[in-house]
Amino acid sequence: MDLGLRDRHALVLGGSAGIGRAVAMALGAEGARVSLVGRHRERVEDTARAVTASWGTALGRIGPHPGPALGVLADLTAPGMPEEAVQQARERFGPVDIVVLNGGGPPRGTAATLGTREVDALTALLLRPPVAVLGLVVPGMRARGWGRVVAVGSSGIAQPIPGLAASNVGRAALAGYLKTLAAEVATDGVTVNLVLPGRIRTGRVEQIDHARAQESGRTPEQERDRSEAGIPAGRYGRPEEFAAVVAFLAGEPASYVTGSQIRCDGGLIGGH
Repeated sequence: MDLGLRDRHALVLGGSAGIGRAVAMALGAEGARVSLVGRHRERVEDTARAVTASWGTALGRIGPHPGPALGVLADLTAPGMPEEAVQQARERFGPVDIVVLNGGGPPRGTAATLGTREVDALTALLLRPPVAVLGLVVPGMRARGWGRVVAVGSSGIAQPIPGLAASNVGRAALAGYLKTLAAEVATDGVTVNLVLPGRIRTGRVEQIDHARAQESGRTPEQERDRSEAGIPAGRYGRPEEFAAVVAFLAGEPASYVTGSQIRCDGGLIGGH
């Protein structure tokens, strides 16, 4: 299926590792020009090279392209950095057509110990950067009559994850914002969707397994086996599987899908 992404400009936040890297690669393979944002120089530069090397492969190598990927080194929680990152992306590839909201999560902790300091921290990490970036790019999407916003959420939005109270709270708040935004921009040709990963094999999931292993006295391998046993698919997902869902929602065929939360979790969440 041709997703209609050739020469569309995609801005991928947290695009240098894990799910974000897989998404950048998937969009690049569809012929999109990719600006990927990350905090670690080596990872950012390596991913930009990888996207460039694989650019257009889903369409059978659609021809030469001058630098189809840009690595943007930025910590989006720092003052002025969302504006700087978007400016760099625009200077290279022009207006942003697609924005993928992605980023790391806050530390583990319980709801009973969640205080105002932690709430301020989760807001700075999970809410302020995406809201700032969308405020910069969505007006242009609306004016042009086409745009895609795809956010990487968490299964904790549908079913809170024990021990990840700050993540549950912050990501649920972002989900409420995105659902409201989706209704406001739908008639302008802009879609806004949220994809909920379950247990995708990334560094973040490995960190959680190690932390739970320390708490339980099990080994990380035993913790992973225990976790996989609770997934109907019987395994963790691959970042590439998740990225394929994001790429579809970023494309032309998904023009009538908006305001939705779509799970990519191997059946982990039991409710509808």
